[in-house]
Amino acid sequence: MERLPKIGIPIIIVAIMLIILLAKSAVTIGSGQAGVLYKTFDNGVVIDQPPLGEGFHVIAPWNKVIVYEVRQQELFEKMKVLSSNGLEIQIDASAWYQPVYNDLGKLHQTLGENYLQRVIQPAIRSAARSVVGRYTPEQLYSSKRDAIQDEIYLETKKILEKQYVQLNEVLVRDVTLPNTIKDAIERKLKQEQESLEYEFRLVTAAKEAEKVIIEAQGKADANRILSQSLTDKILQDKGIEATIKLSESPNSKVIVIGSGDSGMPIILGNQ
Repeated sequence: MERLPKIGIPIIIVAIMLIILLAKSAVTIGSGQAGVLYKTFDNGVVIDQPPLGEGFHVIAPWNKVIVYEVRQQELFEKMKVLSSNGLEIQIDASAWYQPVYNDLGKLHQTLGENYLQRVIQPAIRSAARSVVGRYTPEQLYSSKRDAIQDEIYLETKKILEKQYVQLNEVLVRDVTLPNTIKDAIERKLKQEQESLEYEFRLVTAAKEAEKVIIEAQGKADANRILSQSLTDKILQDKGIEATIKLSESPNSKVIVIGSGDSGMPIILGNQ
């Protein structure tokens, strides 16, 4: 009976050690995450196998797992860059990115957990400076925002192409110009709009005037052709036709043939 406690103590110690080892060996990967396995006694970071996926994993207690977020993430950036004529422009942009899943081990080995600060931020800033430097403030303010957004995305993606990072989208949310430049551009745009409206009114008035002239010319030509075609013979024939129709009317009348001007008949009614 006295020996039982002496036997039980080592068993308890072994059980505690097993629990500690099991706790150090158990790894749970959360939703939207993946783990990079680091083997302490076997070449360090595992890069020739896929990362550990979501769920429960058991590893050797002397190894460790570095957990990464592999879902799409967003980076907000406020950047001050120079336009083509040297004016300072502020760009508010955001980038959607995520690590390349199957290259997570290489990403950890080459860049580490702070890969955002090491490659993504410098890449998007460099691309923004390069792209905005091609445009004037007026172009950036009025019509080129979509263009610079696409160009920044393409240049940033090219920089990150071999960095084990996937760039999904770049969004330019705002372009802020100095107030003096912004006011000058707005005045210029307003003047251009007013000038276009004035030119439109002039063109419309000119077309209306041309229409009136064409209509008047058409009427004049019609009257000239008609007057040239109305000879004495035609007028006499028309008069005879009218006389015949009147003679057929039931109303009482007296028709004197050949007593009017140019030999036209004179019609005398009973009234």
